[in-house]
Amino acid sequence: MTARMRLQPEAVGIGMTSQRVRDRLVDRLREVGIADEATLNAVRVVPRHLFIDEALASRAYEDTALPIGHGQTISQPWVVARMTEVVLAVAPKKVLEVGTGSGYQAAILGALGLEVFTVERIGDLLRQARKRFRHLGMNIRTKHDDGRVGWAEHGPYDAIVVTAAAPALVDALIDQLAVGGRLVAPVGGPGGQVLLQLTRLADGTIAQEELAPVSFVPLLPGMLD
Repeated sequence: MTARMRLQPEAVGIGMTSQRVRDRLVDRLREVGIADEATLNAVRVVPRHLFIDEALASRAYEDTALPIGHGQTISQPWVVARMTEVVLAVAPKKVLEVGTGSGYQAAILGALGLEVFTVERIGDLLRQARKRFRHLGMNIRTKHDDGRVGWAEHGPYDAIVVTAAAPALVDALIDQLAVGGRLVAPVGGPGGQVLLQLTRLADGTIAQEELAPVSFVPLLPGMLD
């Protein structure tokens, strides 16, 4: 079940941002294998066009990544939906997102009624995302920091979603995953990335599975204003 959001008229959308166009995107995601109905409903109700530049709003409900500035992108809806349904399979309550970006992935998780903590290294992107969360009445906890270190003080997390690719899995993030929890992250370099799913088993060991080839921006160190 999705949590309630405060929807202003511009969030409802018209023309290429209308509910009819959003429903077509949901139909497309279902056709390409997204099966979790809660995830599909979150994609249906969260206004993706508010998470990108107004000049690109007419493309908001295409199944494609779009630029958001600072060399970053808002992920392809299929990727957002796939990562979301993967972590929902373990029935999480508390989720860490690494790489807030536009805020869209965090908003999808928040719309599902989850407690969301999100970390972003680029201050300007985080400030914009915070405004969007407030505008939608979403209580999402945010932090300006190097995402590779996670947010340990609120861990462990039932699920961790990483929205940028590192050459290898980051140990600091794996350490913040609760028993029974699941982490999903892209791993690899440009042109050779794969989406990985990690699950911490009852005995503390980690089970790993490759899900799909993907293309993400790199997970970079440090912080920018």
